[in-house]
Amino acid sequence: MTTLAEFMIIAGADNRPPMLEKSLYDFWKSRMELYMKNRENRRTIVDSILNGPLVWPTVVQEDGTTRKETHAEL
Repeated sequence: MTTLAEFMIIAGADNRPPMLEKSLYDFWKSRMELYMKNRENRRTIVDSILNGPLVWPTVVQEDGTTRKETHAEL
């Protein structure tokens, strides 16, 4: 009988991260790396895994107010 994780691997679901099946960890790890590399914000995803979540820096504007930096400004 095929488990749900094996079925998802066979089906090749690419719109969400692959499910982890403990007995298939090495295969899952390689699929997860490919999944992250093929996402739009792959650099941010990999950086957040290696260094923790991104803390958006604040910008002080000329009028004294502060706001979060935009993704483009990073």
